[in-house]
Amino acid sequence: MQVRIYNTKQQVAEKFSAFFKDESKKHDAFHVALSGGSTPKIVFDYLAAHFGTDIDWSNVFFYWGDERCVQPTDDESNYKMTVEHLLSKIEIPAGNIFRILGENDPKKEAIRYSDVLEKNVPNENGVPKFDLVILGMGDDGHTASVFPHEISLWDAEENCVVAIHPDSGQRRVSITGKIINNAATVAFLVTGASKTDKVKEIIRKEVDATIYPATLVKPTSNKLIWFLDGAAAKGL
Repeated sequence: MQVRIYNTKQQVAEKFSAFFKDESKKHDAFHVALSGGSTPKIVFDYLAAHFGTDIDWSNVFFYWGDERCVQPTDDESNYKMTVEHLLSKIEIPAGNIFRILGENDPKKEAIRYSDVLEKNVPNENGVPKFDLVILGMGDDGHTASVFPHEISLWDAEENCVVAIHPDSGQRRVSITGKIINNAATVAFLVTGASKTDKVKEIIRKEVDATIYPATLVKPTSNKLIWFLDGAAAKGL
């Protein structure tokens, strides 16, 4: 595990964008699972503005780690957020974008997207292997859309499952732990004071691994990188 701490959210965006550019150049085909959330918005804006012409986007293939079961035009859609902050600002072939169809029946979409990953992402040990999985972490320690009350979904045999938000009851389609931990690199993007306690507990291993899904992120490659701002890292 690497922990990289920067003073501000903006510096997290700058450093992660440079990291993304460098990683993309290592691959003829760079397969990436994206995250939603507030921090990726800042990262995507910076990436598009400062590295939009430095990256060969024809070699980058985007997928999503999770998606809310809403229309792609809905403000809660992770896909819509990515379009607004990144995809609309770069030259990337439409065929390189594999979105989760949040408007479809959740169970059927989880099956369909599992097949999408099987067919398009390189495979290792019988499991799709992303070059990079980008994750956020909620205030409750959830990651992707695996929440503490459904932590058993992490170990599901399927590539994708239907998760339920504990408060709103909203359905979400999410990749599972076997996909995340099979990735070549996993990067957490975590910022803000509301994450301080969970970051401290998880990175310092102060809690039982069965409490927070984020504690279960342990890629077999051993390449796990936390990008934190000063507020999120205050307890370390």
